[in-house]
Amino acid sequence: MRATKITLPMVLLAALSISSVAAFGQEPPNIIVILTDDMGFSDIGTFGGDFVPTPRLDRFAEEGSKFTQYYSASPICSPSRTSILTGMFPAEWNFTNYLNDRRSNGRAEQANYLNVHAPSIAKVLKAAGYATGHFGKWHMGGGRDIKNAPKFKLYGFDEHASTYESPEPDPALTATNWIWSDVDSVQRWDRTAYFVDKTLDFLRRHEGTPCFVNLWPDDMHTPWVPEENRRQAGKFPMDPNEEAAFKLVLAEFDKQMGRLFDGLEELGIAENTLIIFTSDNGPLPSFRGSRSGGLRGTKLSLYEGGIRMPFIVRWPGHVPAGVTDSVSVLNSTDLFPTLSSIAAAALPANYKGDGENRAWVLMGSPSPRKKEMYWEYGRNDYAFNYPKGRDRSPNLAIRSGKWKLLMDYQRDNVELYDMESDRYETTNVAESYPEVVNELRARLHTWRAYLPELTPERADPARK
Repeated sequence: MRATKITLPMVLLAALSISSVAAFGQEPPNIIVILTDDMGFSDIGTFGGDFVPTPRLDRFAEEGSKFTQYYSASPICSPSRTSILTGMFPAEWNFTNYLNDRRSNGRAEQANYLNVHAPSIAKVLKAAGYATGHFGKWHMGGGRDIKNAPKFKLYGFDEHASTYESPEPDPALTATNWIWSDVDSVQRWDRTAYFVDKTLDFLRRHEGTPCFVNLWPDDMHTPWVPEENRRQAGKFPMDPNEEAAFKLVLAEFDKQMGRLFDGLEELGIAENTLIIFTSDNGPLPSFRGSRSGGLRGTKLSLYEGGIRMPFIVRWPGHVPAGVTDSVSVLNSTDLFPTLSSIAAAALPANYKGDGENRAWVLMGSPSPRKKEMYWEYGRNDYAFNYPKGRDRSPNLAIRSGKWKLLMDYQRDNVELYDMESDRYETTNVAESYPEVVNELRARLHTWRAYLPELTPERADPARK
């Protein structure tokens, strides 16, 4: 994909675009956040992937802008999703790992579900006149033995269709209490198509009303079960955790994204629909790092392969086409204030989010990040025991400017990397920059020390 140099006229165009949207003589845009599951930084062609052709996503990137320094606030699903919904680092809501059953959540020192008093981008946009829908994976409460998780409506969603890891599972997807069953009405290979259909139907029925949609498929999460891989006598023709199945699922996923884009055109709303495409965390398995563009680490790791995600934005006439921004640093917490600004929606009273309004950046004006980014993955050995070997990172991290520092809480195992010259994290330069280490270590330790500890009330606010 060609990278267009951003010029002063583009910056002026960005200024005019954002002012016209946010000031706001123009109809507010539809907003769709596509959050893929476990997609690696370089799974798709436009980010360097060569597994299978991904023509529809590559074309989508050519019609918009892509960003190569976008970070998820967690290397695993539940916390990363919480950061998008709330605009806050998920550890502030006692999420540092994926949600499991009550016993596992307790041992991991985390909540059973997201508190309904947490900020919600869906609530904010709904208050601004948007119709709101969530179609796909949730995983912020519900499923397994968590029977009292709050319903979607309490988080601000008008409509929903979700998997078993939610408070209101769609019966077509949840014949059994697992990620996939061969007796589901909607088979594993049709789930992304199902969520695309739900999204297009929602948009069609709300013609004339601005819509906010979370389209959160559970592809590209394992098990990869392409249609060619139907069960035969209780066996899979191919291993649903290996590359052959992955390639078929990725090709189908690209096809379904194309159906979404074509559907928006048919509805006549593509020109005024802002689409964000990204992933919740890094891949697993990563096929020896090939799914992460050579970045170190995988899902479950605070190295780049676990938290640096593909990020594409398209909004014709506002987001420049054919641009690659490799300068601006973005975080999943930024979506809350950014989308609120674009939609002319008021932030909650006394809102103290961790994100920045990066609307100018999306509109083609790169800028440095002012706020530091913090990560915590797992609070003890039970919750933080993977991955093994070189990809296993310390469980805390901070990025400030070009510097990224990692360490385990209350241990002196600091790692420091210069992300401008060493994005593959090959050389720990902590000994060469003691002043940088001392400053960032103190900030990171302070941030962690003031995070809320788990209490019965925080774990389960509605439990009597």
